[in-house]
Amino acid sequence: AMKLQSPQFQALFTPGLRSVAELFEKKNYELRIAGGAVRDLLSGMTPQDIDFATTATPAEMKELFTSAGVRLINNKGEKHGTITARLHEQNFEITTLRIDVVTDGRHAEVEFTTDWEKDAERRDLTINSMFLGLDGMLYDFFNGYEDLKNKKIRFVGKANERIQEDYLRILRYFRFYGRIAEEPGDHEPTTLQAIQENAKGLAGISGERIWVELKKILIGNHVNHLVRLMYELDIAQYIGLPLDGNLEEFDRVTKNTPNLCPKPMTVLTALFKVKDDITNLDLRLKISKEEKNLGLFLVKHRQELTKAVGPEPLKPYQDFIMDSREANTNSKIYELLKYQGEEHLLKEMQEWTVPSFPVSGHDLRKMGVSSGKEIGVALQQLREEWKKSGYHMDKEELLSCLKKL
Repeated sequence: AMKLQSPQFQALFTPGLRSVAELFEKKNYELRIAGGAVRDLLSGMTPQDIDFATTATPAEMKELFTSAGVRLINNKGEKHGTITARLHEQNFEITTLRIDVVTDGRHAEVEFTTDWEKDAERRDLTINSMFLGLDGMLYDFFNGYEDLKNKKIRFVGKANERIQEDYLRILRYFRFYGRIAEEPGDHEPTTLQAIQENAKGLAGISGERIWVELKKILIGNHVNHLVRLMYELDIAQYIGLPLDGNLEEFDRVTKNTPNLCPKPMTVLTALFKVKDDITNLDLRLKISKEEKNLGLFLVKHRQELTKAVGPEPLKPYQDFIMDSREANTNSKIYELLKYQGEEHLLKEMQEWTVPSFPVSGHDLRKMGVSSGKEIGVALQQLREEWKKSGYHMDKEELLSCLKKL
């Protein structure tokens, strides 16, 4: 059997975890690390957050913690068996082993168990179905460790059954494929078939849940391959994507952006031919206002707002920012440059600070321009001259220009 003793694993043993472990040991309840954290540790990574699983029921855990004077954080998790305890400034989320009894593809009724394998059985992918004892012992009922080493993404047991328990697992499959798989086309045919047969089930999943998964897919690896697959397997229409998505443009943009850290919406917008595509996406997925505005901005400007020929390639973008009266135009322009694949211009643009116009109405009054209307007109003309100069002209140059005007 495999025993993990990596530095990442050792680092988990904070005073908090030691105390928790001791409490469970006294009562002979088994306590193990579960799911994603095990996957991360076996990949040599430090897990973001750690889920624990136990043979103790929620009632037993409550009794255990309250009698030890440990604070429980009241969360909604208790009905599916999760208790959150706070020790030494650290939260511990511990869930009773369980069997899902009734599933309608969204909500599972829960029955508690002390059988680790039964709990592993209802998890989605083999790489997410492992447990790790606090002594470093690995409990792996479905060859998850082999799959992880071979970078294989497989459902636990029958793909069909796992997907029907929660149709969002289709998108989770794609997300983990992008995270772990080495090559784009390395799927088991039976898995793809199960996904296609169940695609329609995604229609019943809330837009918010879908958007969370989709965003992670959009900034992961193999995104072009995975989105093509969504069209081939008939998923696109159920998750708010346009039926006639522009896959050529998507191909081009995803090749441009791998090292530029684009926002998910920047990548996704490549699929959209018209504004309505974004309206429809928003209706289905309830995207944020900022995401929607970014999409609309890119669709509107991606063709005509491009770099200038000649020594000042950034000028059109800078002019756009200077003429815009909105607060976050800069970040939209950065996303546009990523979309266009302009890596070098992006760096320059990010270093550029918006210059402030050096002339005020006060300066003009000192020069004898008295009426408010004339001042307004003169400022407008000087602004134009300043813009033409690439924002380089200073106050003196501009004021001497005024004499000519």
